[in-house]
Amino acid sequence: MPRVIEITVYTIDELSDAAKEAARSWYRQSCLDYEWYDFVYEDFETICGILGVTLRTSPVGLYGGGTRDKPHLYWTGFWNQGDGASFEGSYSHARGAAKAIRAHAPKDDELHRIADTLQAVQRRNFHQLHATISQRGRYCHEHTMTIVVERDSPTWQPPTDDAEDTVTGAMRDLARWLYRQLRQEYEHLTSDTAIDETLAVNEWSFTSAGEFFG
Repeated sequence: MPRVIEITVYTIDELSDAAKEAARSWYRQSCLDYEWYDFVYEDFETICGILGVTLRTSPVGLYGGGTRDKPHLYWTGFWNQGDGASFEGSYSHARGAAKAIRAHAPKDDELHRIADTLQAVQRRNFHQLHATISQRGRYCHEHTMTIVVERDSPTWQPPTDDAEDTVTGAMRDLARWLYRQLRQEYEHLTSDTAIDETLAVNEWSFTSAGEFFG
C-alpha cells in the first residue's frame, strides 16, 4: 500500500559544514561528466595557431548530424605520477608570433618566452625550420611526444646545432602549459566556492546529511 513519507531538505547554504562537504563531494564525483575543458581546448588551439603549430585533427560526429574536427589533444590528471598533456601536429615559422601572442595573452610570461625562443631559433635558421609532433605509448605527457625537426633549405643547409633541442623544448613547454591550464580550470570548477554557487543557482536540495535530493 502506498505511503507518504515526509522529508526535510535544505539548500547548500542551509547545511551544516559536514553536510556541505558531503554535498560538494557528490558534485565532484557525479557532475563533471561533461566536456568542461572545451574552453581550455579552444584557447590552446588559438595559441597554437599564433605560434605556428597546426594541430592534427580527426572528424567526429555530432548529435544533430554532420561532423566537427577534434584536435589530437591528450591528458590525464591531476595528481598521479606520470600525469600530463601532449598533442600531435606540425610546427613551422609564424611571422609576428611574438607580438601576436602578447596581444592575445598580455600577462602570460611563459607563452611570451616560448614565442621568443621559437622566433630566435627560426631567425638563426632563416625561418626554414619545421617539425612534426606525434604521440607515442599509452601515457600522455610532454615526454611522450616524438618531435622531429628538419630544415627546408634550398641549398641543403643543415639546421643549426641547437635547432632540434630548442624546438623540441618549446613544444614540450607548450604541452606543460596546456596541462597547467587544464589543472587550473579543474581546480576552479571543483573549488568550494564554485560548487556552492552552482548548487545554489540550480536550486538543488539535499538531506541534512548532504545527500542529493533533487
